[in-house]
Amino acid sequence: MIVFSKLDVKIPAEDGIELGAWLFLPGGAGPHPAITMAHGFAGTREHGIERFAKAFATAGFVVLLHDHRNFGTSGGEPRADIDPWRQIKDWRRAISYIEARPEVDPNRIGLWGTSYAGGHAIVLGATDRRLRCIVAQVPTISGYEQGLRRVAPDALPALEQAFSDDERAQLRGEAPRRQAVVGADPSVPAAYRSKDAIDFYLQPVPAGIWENEVTLRSTRAARMYEPGNWISRVSPTPLLLVVARDDKLTVTDLTLQAYERALEPKRLALIPGGHFDPYLDQFPQAEAAATAWFREHLGKPDVSISEPALSQGAA
Repeated sequence: MIVFSKLDVKIPAEDGIELGAWLFLPGGAGPHPAITMAHGFAGTREHGIERFAKAFATAGFVVLLHDHRNFGTSGGEPRADIDPWRQIKDWRRAISYIEARPEVDPNRIGLWGTSYAGGHAIVLGATDRRLRCIVAQVPTISGYEQGLRRVAPDALPALEQAFSDDERAQLRGEAPRRQAVVGADPSVPAAYRSKDAIDFYLQPVPAGIWENEVTLRSTRAARMYEPGNWISRVSPTPLLLVVARDDKLTVTDLTLQAYERALEPKRLALIPGGHFDPYLDQFPQAEAAATAWFREHLGKPDVSISEPALSQGAA
């Protein structure tokens, strides 16, 4: 097992903002292969994915895990506002940051994204050839198709009216309207209502890092986002899809259909459970599949150090 340190770092992005990130640096002789990571819709680095970063660092990879703009430790206004294409643009800056680190071999960089950011992983895999391999875990494939599954037809007119009212309000100079990320009360607008989503998003995180709200226009953007359209273009970059067998959020059958459209080299890791199980009960299977993929395509890291350790600092 490899020693690694964990640093807080800032990544300069456009508009004068900085992306907050954790940088995990393994011990041993470098330069090392590296992995860049980020969370999905309205999530932060505190929401259950640090354990993936630690596992990858323990395996000998440099790991950069950043918060999207407007969330967590990253800058940007309005808070809790999600534009998938802005997030992708920022992620390119994160790739540039990690390839410039002296500890990193810039020719051996992989990318891991989950859920909404699993969709980003597909787009980036198709459009950024600096990446040597991609892992997309329970990825968004089609915002439109997912919306058809998750929003009842009789509820759609009210949702579309809310989108229109929000646009008109912004023309008047009002701030973007907001809704909860998760909530069980049907009278309160929320992006997700399932118990597993509520439990996942409302897990304890440090004070001031996350609030249970997101802009309404973020939901409209999500319903327009179609990363599955890019999946056949990822090749020749190797692509691993980690898919939950009973995913009701990013919808298993859509992801399996997308996998069929992907070109080689590709691999499917089909694991038990629903959308949030890869972070929880099925973490060992999801992590092992991703680590094996990174080792195969980024090269086996130096594993000569045997004592684990963790230190924190800033850089």
